[in-house]
Amino acid sequence: MSLKYGEIIKQMSLEEKALMMSGKNTWETVDFEKYGIPSMAMSDGPHGLRRQAGAGDHLGLNASLPATCFPTAATIANSWDEKLGEEIGTALAEEAVTMDVNVILGPGLNIKRSPLCGRNFEYFSEDPYHAGKMAAAYVKGIQSKGISACPKHFAANSQELRRMASDSVVDERTFREIYTTGFEIAVKEGKSKSIMSSYNEVNGVYANENRHMLQEILVDEWGFDGYVVSDWGGSNDHALGVMNGSHLEMPGTGKSGMRDIVRAVKDGTLPEEVLDQRLDELLNVVFATHQATVDGKGKKFDVEGHHALARKAAEESVVLLKNSNNILPLKPGTKVAVIGDFAKTPRYQGAGSSLVNPTRQPESILDVIGDSGLVMTAYEQGYIRNRKPNAALAKSAVEAAKNADVVLVFAGLDEISESEGLDRTHMHMPQAQNELIDAITAVNTNVVVVLSAGSSIEMPWFDYVKGIVHGYLGGQAGASAMMNVLTGKVCPSGKLNETYPLHYEDTPAFHYYPSKERSSEYREALYVGYRYYTTVGKKVRFPFGYGLSYTTFAYSNFSVDKDGVTFTIKNTGDVEGTEIAQLYVGKQSETIFRPVRELKGFARVTLAPGEEKSVHIAFEDKTFRFYDTRTNTWEVESGNYQIMVGTDAVTMVLEGSLEIAGTVADGGYSKEILPEYFSGKIENVDDIEYRELYGREIPDGSWSGEIQMNDAVCQLYYGKGIFGKLFYGVLKLLLKISEWQGKPNLNVLFNYNMPIRGYAKMTGGFVTMEMARALTEMANGHRIKGTAHLIKAAVKRD
Repeated sequence: MSLKYGEIIKQMSLEEKALMMSGKNTWETVDFEKYGIPSMAMSDGPHGLRRQAGAGDHLGLNASLPATCFPTAATIANSWDEKLGEEIGTALAEEAVTMDVNVILGPGLNIKRSPLCGRNFEYFSEDPYHAGKMAAAYVKGIQSKGISACPKHFAANSQELRRMASDSVVDERTFREIYTTGFEIAVKEGKSKSIMSSYNEVNGVYANENRHMLQEILVDEWGFDGYVVSDWGGSNDHALGVMNGSHLEMPGTGKSGMRDIVRAVKDGTLPEEVLDQRLDELLNVVFATHQATVDGKGKKFDVEGHHALARKAAEESVVLLKNSNNILPLKPGTKVAVIGDFAKTPRYQGAGSSLVNPTRQPESILDVIGDSGLVMTAYEQGYIRNRKPNAALAKSAVEAAKNADVVLVFAGLDEISESEGLDRTHMHMPQAQNELIDAITAVNTNVVVVLSAGSSIEMPWFDYVKGIVHGYLGGQAGASAMMNVLTGKVCPSGKLNETYPLHYEDTPAFHYYPSKERSSEYREALYVGYRYYTTVGKKVRFPFGYGLSYTTFAYSNFSVDKDGVTFTIKNTGDVEGTEIAQLYVGKQSETIFRPVRELKGFARVTLAPGEEKSVHIAFEDKTFRFYDTRTNTWEVESGNYQIMVGTDAVTMVLEGSLEIAGTVADGGYSKEILPEYFSGKIENVDDIEYRELYGREIPDGSWSGEIQMNDAVCQLYYGKGIFGKLFYGVLKLLLKISEWQGKPNLNVLFNYNMPIRGYAKMTGGFVTMEMARALTEMANGHRIKGTAHLIKAAVKRD
């Protein structure tokens, strides 16, 4: 094939071309002045830029330049507002070009397989259609300013524990329908110029060298024409990755990556024309994004305007979960007791590589309540973050609650509960907070709980409080946004991006998540989130898509035709409000198992009191399709489909049907062979049935007893070498210390979950792959031989 930058590439030596395929440092690509090739800078930025001013690091340990801290993806997803997502994307890009950033590493598109994933705050949804639409909006906004977005982490990367050393064992239909559809939308509709591969293996092959994913799906099927970058330190076999569709290994590995490529070209395992093609595809984005950063140099972004946008985004994303006796909105002059450490020290963003240095001191409720019209009778801390219940603090809070018209309790998950690098072990809020809420409801029945958390939680006190409002992680302007909702200046319109089960044990992946061994088996298959709960009729606390308003809406005039659905929504209340109508599609079939309904569209409609509007939601290419593993393509089963419009995944307010002439007469599955999957009762799928669904032998993911290069450092506990055991012990001690301090130690977490070969990928060439092999020998008890090999490899290092 012809190369766009063939004239440049043919001037370059093999070594120079190979050097381009690894980073120059932590954040930048290699530049060649003599060929006119500029460096391309990348920055974390799902909800705010993390452009480091000094020495770069992947984990946010060094300070970054001030940037607007917008609400996290999990928060914005509750708005269901694609236009808002695009506005935020545009603002992120406006800030990026002033900081010389060509590529924003986001948005995150991992599916919320389990509420326990420590990084759920960075991800949009448990539903791939919802996630994909929101991600595509971000991508469009970011790339409207001439730079590139980079959706991540492609794909089936659902847990933080051993994320760099796990194998996602997932059947092809589930992989395509649940775990890659969001990326498909981001690529096809958003036209993303970059994709970040995930750390994990997918069915035994690392994502960054998985030809099925990177070439057959991403390029051949979706038409992707950008470049693929490894997650930081996520490159296993760099040359194989380039051969199979990856482009850029990050961060820089010194000359190690270059040597791998040169060696592969010379031994014939990587044809030089393939290397040239990958380089051409990379250069296309390097040059395409360069001018935007040149034009942005020396300019300033609209700090106040972006802060206002952050507030607007938080307002649209607040979810009203309970409002008994219309306790909200609070009227002017209401005497309120403000209880909870979160009211003074807000948790407004997550922890990890997305950590943002905000342009303004993040607002707290105590900062903004003075302008709210409310009368604050008292503030009491009530509890200490990440500590056992404090009797003195709780007693003071209970006393304050006795004298208030309404008690506002600010609660949620603290910083150590959810973070990149760790998964939660349960869905409980800290005991101190739960006990405090119980004590307060015993002395005052007018209690409103205001939550801050990046994912779902259990609510044992649900029946005893009158109001629950969830702000998720609201960004730097989250407090004023929340106060505007509490006082009625803003009518809440957010709806949940995920199901809130009653108990963690109710979740579909409870028996399978997280994997304790190398294999992470996705035995629940398609039944993720609401797809499971609605199919088996399991009661939940709040369904996917749920959210209350200060007004009411009526649906009518429903019609269905081959193009989509049309209906009327009327605001039947007294205040302006916004409703989010959700289109669901289902089909009963004897030859293909399906969830009872799946989201296939949505519409956000704002109405004045008494106003009504006609709403049309069009059918798309994804409305009726399923992935047919017989033909390895998308098909549509012929027959009658149930067409439903709901206010959430459980509450259907309009229903109809449509006969579809599909591409196949049946789905090819058997109820006798896959009974659990046809019923949806997938809590304990046995090996025989899962093997039938998976279509091959289930890999043995148990630890082999011998430490391998790709085993996580936390596996060193099982090693025979004293060196490995000591290193593991130190890491465990440091993790305990960080847990006690209430703040995740990101450096320790990264090391804990990283495979040994990761040290050859994350140290800029200081540790070579040969040295990593020697360390592996030492971990297996070969101390003398391993030490000798380590010294020899260190001497040979350049």
